[in-house]
Amino acid sequence: MNVRRSAAVLAATVVIGTATPAVAASPSPTPSLPSGLYGSSDPTYDGVWRQSLALIALHRVHAEPAAAAVGWLAGQQCASGAFPAFRANPAKACDAKVMVDTNSTAAAAQALSAAGGHGTAVTKAVSWLRSVQNEDGGWGYTPGGASDANSTSVVIGALKASGDDPAKTLKGGRSPYDALLKLSLPCADGGAFAYQPDKKGKLRANADATAAAVVAARGTGLSTARAATKGETTCADAPHLSPARAAANGASFLAGAVAKGGYLKSVLPGAEDQPDYGNTADAVVALAVQGGPGAAREPLAWLERNSAKWAEQNGPAAYAQLILAAEAGGADPSDFGGTDLVERLTATGPAPVAASSQDDSGTSVWWVVGAGLAAGAGIGFLLSTRNKRKRP
Repeated sequence: MNVRRSAAVLAATVVIGTATPAVAASPSPTPSLPSGLYGSSDPTYDGVWRQSLALIALHRVHAEPAAAAVGWLAGQQCASGAFPAFRANPAKACDAKVMVDTNSTAAAAQALSAAGGHGTAVTKAVSWLRSVQNEDGGWGYTPGGASDANSTSVVIGALKASGDDPAKTLKGGRSPYDALLKLSLPCADGGAFAYQPDKKGKLRANADATAAAVVAARGTGLSTARAATKGETTCADAPHLSPARAAANGASFLAGAVAKGGYLKSVLPGAEDQPDYGNTADAVVALAVQGGPGAAREPLAWLERNSAKWAEQNGPAAYAQLILAAEAGGADPSDFGGTDLVERLTATGPAPVAASSQDDSGTSVWWVVGAGLAAGAGIGFLLSTRNKRKRP
């Protein structure tokens, strides 16, 4: 869930680019930004995704978003129930030229479910997702595309948020978990998940896909993920691999990947030692969901020390990812390495109706979390545009 475009979108861009004439066309003008949208950058490829992450993050910290923000997201939905990455004119009905995708649709379903009051929209979105499920039980980024771990995982999150059981969401007798397990590597290869098989059918470890798949294999998603009290983060092969075993194996891979420096490295060519902040935030959530806050202590501490500039440069989706990481591990999003992540997020869009660190009883949520951790693992640094990019 890093702040990047989906692998499928990037692949499509490459294909389109190679088919264009030698004389490059003038770039399209940046769409005018509606007042309800978070962020000031061009939303063409990530508008629905970043809006969804922002709304989910606000929900997780008990902040009620502005009606305009929720309304903008709801207005992006097509009559079919699907969502595109962005459409500049929601008043115009979707046609074949509007590219809808599973990631935007599943993220929006989770955000609208969290916001409440949009049950019909959520039901329509999930119905559309069911209609484009692949025979292996999974989903690709676009309808009919080969299943990948990231897309299948975000759809599992939407199913859970809507009250559906992913294990009973079958196509060809296979569930989304069956599709994920096919992408799980044995412990000899690290226990990670692959994004998709490569051109030769080989599975290659992919940290981005692994972080998403661990959360999904635990039966949760962006809007519902909660840290485990404790859990296993060691790798062990099994004759009949279960989602729970695959999640533990994936967490083991992530733990090893962040053990040296506290962060995941970028896989961009020539950037071997460059941190990938978004993937590290996603890994924090995955480690906390599988192994508890203690399992994600080091990468969360690294993010607290180092992520401020990255988030400022990347905007609402980045702040949302950090909020989700902090919340999953019991850290305080209002004081994350000295930064109030919630304040920074809300400053990129319409102000929320209310933002409070109090629960219904008036007791500070963060005090309760801290007290619980003190009794268990101790207090300290504690623990997904979406724009998905295929990892080698």
